Amino acid sequence: MDWVDLRSDTVTRPTRAMREAMLEADVGDDVYGEDPTVNILQQRLAGDLGFEAGLFVPSGTQSNLLALMSHCERGDEYIVGADAHTYKFEGGGAAVLGSIQPQPIAHDVDGSLPLDKVAAAIKPIDPHFARTRLLALENTWHGRVLPMDYLRDARDLVRERGLALHLDGARLYNAAVASGVRPAEIARHFDSVSICLSKGLGAPVGSVLVGSAALIDKARRWRKVTGGGWRQAGMLAAACLHALDHHVERLADDHARAARLAQGLRDIPGLNLLGLHTNMVFVDVPAARLRELDAHLRAASIRISIGYLPTLRLVTHLDIDDAGVERVIDAFKTFFAN
Repeated sequence: MDWVDLRSDTVTRPTRAMREAMLEADVGDDVYGEDPTVNILQQRLAGDLGFEAGLFVPSGTQSNLLALMSHCERGDEYIVGADAHTYKFEGGGAAVLGSIQPQPIAHDVDGSLPLDKVAAAIKPIDPHFARTRLLALENTWHGRVLPMDYLRDARDLVRERGLALHLDGARLYNAAVASGVRPAEIARHFDSVSICLSKGLGAPVGSVLVGSAALIDKARRWRKVTGGGWRQAGMLAAACLHALDHHVERLADDHARAARLAQGLRDIPGLNLLGLHTNMVFVDVPAARLRELDAHLRAASIRISIGYLPTLRLVTHLDIDDAGVERVIDAFKTFFAN
């Protein structure tokens, strides 16, 4: 039986058509700027999102790191969510490699950072303080889509206070599809955006950082310094271009399947449905039964992320079909019936 893997939308595998596109890709040495397929991808995403330039990099973690190191200098500070990926799940790279101080702010339940708290965290110009240079937001955040009016208000605040605004847009296209807007309508509020192609869009590897030409020039140097210069990367870029051509609108299918999964789990005794956000379903399970549940699901060829917390995140994606969703619902029902 094929596995139903709900751990993350990073587990997707290239489709046959995507593999064929990779096979046919025209390639060159990207460190010299000579890979034509990489150049097409960079130019396309920059143009689509309203920026001057783009940079193809191996991972979203590196893309965010390059953005922070290009916006900030040693001793500067960025304001970020306390549960944001750039702060909590990327190894402290900005501090370790960039000597950039993070100033975390607690998220509101909708994923936003309260702008009054952001304003209060901006440091005065004084030798005692790190220089606040950047506000970093995330969209989606735990599947939650940041409201469009909030993005406008955040943009107004940073302009007033002389800061830059970066978006960790790992799931930017999920946010756009869920909001019914073009991705550029979200991206236009930011000075830089990181887009991950290997999550819901289903490419095997890669993210693109977009911004001004000057910012991307700095990021390109930092990419080399941090070991991210690659050579014939066009085969990977071809997969990303295929994803942009064929896998954006279908994100709505992932959202619909997450909604069906939430509906099927909602009334199971002993299971507490916490929320449904785009392609993510959150449930609480009694902590004492977590390992038992994991074993039960694996026996049914279902994978979920089991940690030490009772809250589970179930993520739908390109490789989850309707039958897989029903299998998961049935497996949960069977487990909690015993």
